[in-house]
Amino acid sequence: MQTLDALTRDARALAQGQPVLSLHEAEVSRQMQICNACRYCEGFCAVFPAMTRRLEFGKADIHFLANLCHNCGACLHACQYAPPHEFAVNVPQAMARVRVQTYSDYAWPPALGSLYRRNGLFVSLALSFGIALFLAIAVSLNGSLWGSKPGADFYAIFPHNLLISLFAPVFLFAVFALGMGVRTFMRDVRSSTSGAPASGAAAVEATHSVLSLKYLDGGHGEGCHDADDAYTHSRRRMHHLTFYGFMLCFASTSVATIYHYFLGWQAPYDLPSVPKLLGAIGGISMVMGTIGLWKLNRSRPAEHGAAEQKPMDLGFIALLFLIASSGLFLWWTRGTTAMGVMLCIHLGAVMGLFLTLPYGKFAHGVFRSAAMLRHAVEKRQPNPIGLGSD
Repeated sequence: MQTLDALTRDARALAQGQPVLSLHEAEVSRQMQICNACRYCEGFCAVFPAMTRRLEFGKADIHFLANLCHNCGACLHACQYAPPHEFAVNVPQAMARVRVQTYSDYAWPPALGSLYRRNGLFVSLALSFGIALFLAIAVSLNGSLWGSKPGADFYAIFPHNLLISLFAPVFLFAVFALGMGVRTFMRDVRSSTSGAPASGAAAVEATHSVLSLKYLDGGHGEGCHDADDAYTHSRRRMHHLTFYGFMLCFASTSVATIYHYFLGWQAPYDLPSVPKLLGAIGGISMVMGTIGLWKLNRSRPAEHGAAEQKPMDLGFIALLFLIASSGLFLWWTRGTTAMGVMLCIHLGAVMGLFLTLPYGKFAHGVFRSAAMLRHAVEKRQPNPIGLGSD
């Protein structure tokens, strides 16, 4: 019967000129039909109020809902139709599988998205250590890898202009590739979310929801479920440590750029300078956050996520940990003979992040932010089917 329903749905989509759903997308559509009839979880998160505005779920609707989902697991633990029930409703897992597909479907160019999707951890570490090895060989040939102490200035190993010429093109490509993917995603999702433009109030609401990780509270304020079925805010806290640590490191680099180009103050900077304070606090926060996320990811119940998403998750976590820890060690070894090696490792990790930025879990934050914005816009419009509440 399910196969006949799928064939009927696909035939209808083709007749209407709409894209045919993949296996994972069709599973989300099936589960949303069941949830739409039940609505017990309507107040849990943004997914369910958005669901009530739809009677059918096309491709764009499904990717929109999947990126609204934060995988808190509250709906799974509350669901009377969860496995082993014959309906087998597991919204967090079904949404996670579609999110993985989102990053691949909207990746630019698509081939790179597929490669990272299958081998996220290996690709991240191989890129980082491969680039670090290349840099180390280049520095060694120059005689300064383990040579005499180069003072406290890493520009003595890699001149400032050389670093800019190496990293700027890669970073700009990553921003462009990610922008192309999000642009296509927003175009598709906008058409399925009323098409109305974003207002200031919607933007403020979406920004608050994203920065506070509002929907990792389980819908009741007590947090996600852990492996023992207890409520915990661990995921929310570890995400905050990692995200805000990353933002502090980014702010450190931004302030250092202003110092260099506008004030003529050359690196390195020492405490209590603003770049050093921001970088130190951000680096420590990232190390703590990524260690916590790694442990949570490894212990998270299988039914809360998708196994195919783990390589991507772990690859991103490993890269952020490597960047933060190597940056702190670089500070510690500054002015010693080990500085050259640590600098190569740190730069390799940063380059690895830039190269994988549009294709991994960094992109999920951007896609989720876009989905949250469209949800904040859509909920301000009249309900097209006159059902449910926002």
